[in-house]
Amino acid sequence: MRIVVADDDKQILGALRIILTARGYDVITAHNGKEALDLVMTDHPDLVILDLGMPQLDGLAVIQAIRGWSTVPILVVSGRADSAEKVEALDLGADDYVTKPFATDELLARVRALGRRQSGQDDSPVVRFGDVTVDLGNRRVTRGAGAAEASVRLTPTEWQMLEVLVRNPDKLIPRETLLIEIWGPNHTADTGYLRLYLSQLRKKLEPEPSKPRYLLTESGMGYRFSPDRT
Repeated sequence: MRIVVADDDKQILGALRIILTARGYDVITAHNGKEALDLVMTDHPDLVILDLGMPQLDGLAVIQAIRGWSTVPILVVSGRADSAEKVEALDLGADDYVTKPFATDELLARVRALGRRQSGQDDSPVVRFGDVTVDLGNRRVTRGAGAAEASVRLTPTEWQMLEVLVRNPDKLIPRETLLIEIWGPNHTADTGYLRLYLSQLRKKLEPEPSKPRYLLTESGMGYRFSPDRT
């Protein structure tokens, strides 16, 4: 089970890494909110453990951004004991909340419970639409089948954008969520980037790029992947 742990307190971060690694978990650490988002995007963890008071992007903003495209369980571990902040974190999409200082046994019990909830879900599926196959586990895109199958070369940015979309079929992905995930919180107004990269993806993957069938724009809101209907 892979866990992203995010906290700007080095002592707590180190303690969590030791506790979880000793129980056999694969732990990846982040020291701020932006780094946490990047790791969730690139490493597709089974669980996220998150502090609220972090630099660059606070925990509440991280929860909101993750929930724009992912259902990965989120456990908040925070020194903020105010009930209003707990409610806000849970309303934004956190699955559980532990207050610092925490008991190790309680924390591990919460981790096990969220792990059981997540188990059985395939985090690296193969997605097919039209003549396109997207292998999320191997980060590979092809068109055609059999002897006619050919690899499609995507840039890292094109891959990031495509991955968020195909992991969330039929779900509107807000522009701000994509911008934060790909370029960070300082680029939330750079919507022209999204139009450019989506146009490039359509040229590579759509049957008729000028009349997109799968990679759709929701004017003024964001983008949506619309899979084939069977």
